[in-house]
Amino acid sequence: MKYCWFEAGGSPLYGEIEERNGEFWVVALLSSPLALHGQPPTKNDETGTFEPRRLSELSLLPPVAPSKIVCVGRNYRDHAKELGNEVPAEPLLFFKPPSSLLAPGGIIRMPAASQRVDFEGELAAIIGKRARHLSRDQDIREYIHGYTLANDVTARDLQKKDGQWTRAKGFDTFCPLGPFIETVLYPAAGLILETRVNGELRQHGSTTDFLFTLPILLEYITSAMTLEPGDLLLTGTPAGVGPLAAGDIVEVSIPGLGKLTNTVQPE
Repeated sequence: MKYCWFEAGGSPLYGEIEERNGEFWVVALLSSPLALHGQPPTKNDETGTFEPRRLSELSLLPPVAPSKIVCVGRNYRDHAKELGNEVPAEPLLFFKPPSSLLAPGGIIRMPAASQRVDFEGELAAIIGKRARHLSRDQDIREYIHGYTLANDVTARDLQKKDGQWTRAKGFDTFCPLGPFIETVLYPAAGLILETRVNGELRQHGSTTDFLFTLPILLEYITSAMTLEPGDLLLTGTPAGVGPLAAGDIVEVSIPGLGKLTNTVQPE
């Protein structure tokens, strides 16, 4: 199932999505909260009065409100090398604050403190069930509610200056997310992620190139912390990251997950 979170009449609503002739449509309202605890979503009582609308016509919100955003650095070998970094021997983790979330179509604000702000297109997994001390040998599908697109926007100069990544990764608007969640998707089969800036292809990678697969990541993360339903896991970015400029349009896409589009402006 595909679904989004959008605002209408001052209220947030969940909408079921169908693809029709190459376009995504919201065709029904769904109950809230959705299947973050293993329960299937149900139609809202108001569905009978809802007229289908194009996804592009709606005021979308980030499709989930996580308690934490756990990110994986250098999970693609070529990306580690392009920035002159060693390939990690074990997962490299960092956080982005929930305040960094940005809706599809929102504006990425370039902070005055940074002279270089980079894009990093990523696949994001949404946790669907409380997880602690998982094993890589487990079937992790029961713990993954679904997937969406993310852009791990980074103040690259501050990342190098600070020596740790909290400020560089944590500015407001530095985690665009969406446009919707797909609950049935298989990263192990090979999902092709692409990022374009002003229509020009900058990143092209496959989830089969992960250094650390999702089972390995969940084992590693949950050995240290409990993941709660709705938490986000950003799985890393392929090679091709680069700087953004005011006026740029950034598009992150994976077949089946639509396209996450945001513009860039100074703070």
